[in-house]
Amino acid sequence: MSKTVDFGGRPFHFIGIGGIGMSALAYILTKRKFPVSGSDLRLTHITQRLQEAGAHIFWQQEASNLSYFQTLSSQSQYPWSAVETNAAPSAPMIQWLPQVICSTAIDTSNPEYQAALQLGCPIFHRSELLAALIEDYRSIAVAGTHGKTTTSSMVGLLLLDAGLDPTIVVGGEVSAWEGNARLGYGQHLVAEADESDGSLAKLSASIGVITNIELDHTDHYQSLDDVIATFKTFAKKCDLLVGCIDCATVRDAIRPSITYSLHPESGADYVADDITYHASGTQATICEKGQPLGILNLQVLGQHNLSNALAAIAVGRALGLSFAQIANGLGHFEGASRRFEQKGHHGGIRFIDDYAHHPSEIRATLAAARLKLKDVSYSGAVKRIVAVFQPHRYSRTAAFLPEFANAFTDADRVIVTDIYSAGEVNSFGICGRQVANEIAARHDHTEYQDTLASVQEALTDTLEPGDLVLFLGAGNLNQVIPNVMAYYADSEAQPLQQACR
Repeated sequence: MSKTVDFGGRPFHFIGIGGIGMSALAYILTKRKFPVSGSDLRLTHITQRLQEAGAHIFWQQEASNLSYFQTLSSQSQYPWSAVETNAAPSAPMIQWLPQVICSTAIDTSNPEYQAALQLGCPIFHRSELLAALIEDYRSIAVAGTHGKTTTSSMVGLLLLDAGLDPTIVVGGEVSAWEGNARLGYGQHLVAEADESDGSLAKLSASIGVITNIELDHTDHYQSLDDVIATFKTFAKKCDLLVGCIDCATVRDAIRPSITYSLHPESGADYVADDITYHASGTQATICEKGQPLGILNLQVLGQHNLSNALAAIAVGRALGLSFAQIANGLGHFEGASRRFEQKGHHGGIRFIDDYAHHPSEIRATLAAARLKLKDVSYSGAVKRIVAVFQPHRYSRTAAFLPEFANAFTDADRVIVTDIYSAGEVNSFGICGRQVANEIAARHDHTEYQDTLASVQEALTDTLEPGDLVLFLGAGNLNQVIPNVMAYYADSEAQPLQQACR
């Protein structure tokens, strides 16, 4: 692979451009007026946004896609020559050859990948492109096993509200910039830094953030020590490191230069005190090195989101922002997509979509949901929490089966469906029914539904007014949400129609 991404005008081609991480990078390059093409197998609102920005997308993955820019070059549609400027007459015509970007999900047998090798295209992992972009800015890179999408989105929003016009690349969609990426014209870039495949170690930033460290991606890591090694490499490459010392691994193995904690007695640089968790958000007094900065009011729920906000506060203060500026930005934050995202309220039932797929994330999300049940003053009083869980990856499910069994304490009813493979081969001999059985041994109201169709049927048969339904998982479980909501929306409309007759 080539070692240097060329931002001198050469085109880019993304294999699998519609992925959440790939599309964010493609969007930034397209908005910066680089020629961008890519391939994907289906049209989505994400690929539509890329097309509207100017990217050319193919709906099949074929070797011929990589010659797209050769055609444009011959038609003089882009301002670069088909022959390298100072090359000898016999030199190959290479300027139209795109720089090819791929993710870990792309197999080397992919026809476009093979064509890139044969043509001599520079090939980069998406993390190498992100690393090159990070070096172009005064960058903030947010890492951690959990919370990095929300935290990076919080940092992006507070910088945006403070008038710093940041460029933002995150792993979820945020309404404030209508997607998973935003091109700004300020000096800062805020990026979510993913550790799943070890590529985190390639990144360096002006400010790094580590929210927590756990073993999660067991398809890549053999042990927690392997994960820690990746985070240590990242930490050493950051000029300034912000970390949560409520995570013992961050506290003891990483030792960040700026610390934050939910516990005032921790001695962290930034702490929250006088905390009130309620059904519509969180309020806390924020202290910096023992001195009160002011009151923070968040719209997002739960102690995990207050912890994420502390990380964002630490970053904002390191950049010289006042607490008033920071609190104002964070107060506007409504969450990222699939992070306790409210999808609708029909028939007295609330529908929530959440990306939680690790036992720790599930516990945190259900604890946040429980706040709505406990708060009797909440106008949309919740009577029962229904957790619908789609396990993600055979490797993760097998590795954390006991932890999953204990993660659903705050649910009143649990529905488990089969495992979303994410392209893995099931060499572990595990299935969703085993997960349901393990949970059922500790939770009386647990059932297994093997398909999304049967999940949908179970929900349309048994939900009641006052239920809060949480769809948990990183796979395709959320595809059933629109149909279930439509069913209960129709049930709302029928009595009204009858009354009007």
